[in-house]
Amino acid sequence: MTACPVCHDENSRTELVNKVFDFDDRYVLVEGIPATVCQRCGERTFSSETVERTRHLIENSATPAKTVGLQVYDYA
Repeated sequence: MTACPVCHDENSRTELVNKVFDFDDRYVLVEGIPATVCQRCGERTFSSETVERTRHLIENSATPAKTVGLQVYDYA
């Protein structure tokens, strides 16, 4: 088992997570991405295969499963 890159704890589990990407001046939500999630701090890490498949999905403009609205807040 690999230690968490943030807190170095060795307790993790595989989960399906959602992640928003900023891609070509647009935000894209990808759901159900397999990730290793640290049980101590919640840091999510992805295999290189998962990263490549996700990148390919976004870059090749696959038909989205659905479209959702996104609220945007300006921190300033």
